[in-house]
Amino acid sequence: MGFKHLREFQINIFGLSNKLHEFEFEIDNKLFAAKENSLVEKGSGQCKLSLKKSETMMNLHFEINAEVELICDRSLDPFEYPIAIEEDIIIKFGEDDYELSEEVFVIRKDSPSFNVGDFIYEFISLAVPMKKLHPRFADEDEQEDLIYTSGGEESPEESKDDEVDPRWEALKKLKD
Repeated sequence: MGFKHLREFQINIFGLSNKLHEFEFEIDNKLFAAKENSLVEKGSGQCKLSLKKSETMMNLHFEINAEVELICDRSLDPFEYPIAIEEDIIIKFGEDDYELSEEVFVIRKDSPSFNVGDFIYEFISLAVPMKKLHPRFADEDEQEDLIYTSGGEESPEESKDDEVDPRWEALKKLKD
């Protein structure tokens, strides 16, 4: 299943004049269910889209405010994670459909419409943190970060053995 069947994210290109257009899309669980093995299964929010159309291309500016349900990596408890992002995409008109870069896409100039559901889904998925922690662990997690310092104290290896590896000795000379 893909986003093509989600008609609420479909934009009719032929019906648009060459000027700025504003759209609003409701984000709900259907968006996340359209993608197999989605990082996010539940969520809701809103996407405001400003689309500036010209003869050769369209500039799209997405403003997404949503809340998605994530599962805590530590406790396996579900929690709501707020997402507020702004992204820009350029869609050029050409002879075929392809992706030039992460921000520039080409669609056929005779395409009657295109679907923005895929863009919205990708932007939200990329905003999900790698480490998903319930808010109650936020303060605790900051304290657990390991910080390496070289405060001049001898390492345990040096205190056990007076001989120092010559490579470390050479590096110490560089430090001084």
